[in-house]
Amino acid sequence: MDVAIIGGGAAGFFSAIAVKENSPNASVVIFEKSQKVLAKVKISGGGRCNVTNAETSIAALCKAYPRGGKSLKKAFRTFSTGNTIEWFERRGVALVTQSDNCVFPVSQDSQTIIDCFLREAKRLKITIETGMGVRAITPIDKKLELHFTKANITPRQFDKVIVTTGGSPKREGLKWLEQLNHTIEGPVPSLFTFNIPNNSITKLMGVVVDNKLVSIQGTRLKSDGSLLITHWGMSGPAILKLSSYGARILSEKGYIFTIQVNWVNEQNHEVVANSLLSLSQEHSKKIIVNIRPYGLCSRLWTYLLEKAEVPANKKWGELGKKGINRLTNILTNDTFLVKGKSTFRDEFVTCGGVSLQDIDFNTMQSKVCKNLYFAGEVIDVDAITGGFNLQAAWTTAFIAGKLV
Repeated sequence: MDVAIIGGGAAGFFSAIAVKENSPNASVVIFEKSQKVLAKVKISGGGRCNVTNAETSIAALCKAYPRGGKSLKKAFRTFSTGNTIEWFERRGVALVTQSDNCVFPVSQDSQTIIDCFLREAKRLKITIETGMGVRAITPIDKKLELHFTKANITPRQFDKVIVTTGGSPKREGLKWLEQLNHTIEGPVPSLFTFNIPNNSITKLMGVVVDNKLVSIQGTRLKSDGSLLITHWGMSGPAILKLSSYGARILSEKGYIFTIQVNWVNEQNHEVVANSLLSLSQEHSKKIIVNIRPYGLCSRLWTYLLEKAEVPANKKWGELGKKGINRLTNILTNDTFLVKGKSTFRDEFVTCGGVSLQDIDFNTMQSKVCKNLYFAGEVIDVDAITGGFNLQAAWTTAFIAGKLV
């Protein structure tokens, strides 16, 4: 059996290894269009490679995927996070789980993962051919013929083909799959940070605040988590999750929208107002700027007082009902106009790809082209940060590698 893997990334190597372990006599070749394999793995997780997440509940896992969660439910029963951890450790890669459930190699170096894949590929005699982009697939009898982007290369036929080309930033990059009658969900950026130009909040660059609630005005989109203030706007898990949940909606808005930040993660305004009232009574003679509610850092509290037009040198006892209302409003419903996005440096994730309806998730085989399989981000599956995108790659690649 001759098997071609199109794409030398995470899903490509994982599926190639799976094919050889399931069918030792198969001839397997990985075609990579660039000159370097596993380039995205190299830079993932800030160069440390967040291989998976320690979450074991399949229901909880599926919630991390704004697109594809339901389809992955059955797939995770076949190969999930625990299987991934076991897979790497069995091959000599020591892993460590952080307090946020993110799993990294103990080496804290993505090269450890790359070396593992290259070692396995060599052991299993998997052929790797770089500079070999594929522009078309033609079904001929029971075989699939690959046509390469370089004109001087003769087309080659294979019994089975697994497509693991990753996400495409433009729809044109998926046209060759559309020509096989696959439905393509138009790609749009997923994980990105928010640009908030000409706003004094950027003076607080470097400030990280934990457990905040962020929502997008006029929608039901919201997320919580840490928030990082940057020199261009906002980033951090809360923002990145929100960009993932709202990938299509925010694209339609042209990346111009208003976000609401709840700095205290308490949605009941009355609870916050009462808390501030208690502070004003308990510390009536103390200066407002010196007594910070909800553990807010000094720089942020000073900024919020200024924005609420509450004099920082005023005493708590002089705040009054209007002052408490203004502070309550700014703490629970601070608004910022977002104009544009910036790519999150550790991730390059797109929402979109081959429609979930065109793939049998029991086998990862195409429903419209026999002997053609898919794995990884080329499918319309994407997740929030935390190792979930790579887990989807491992899971779909493992199943595709069975070539059922």
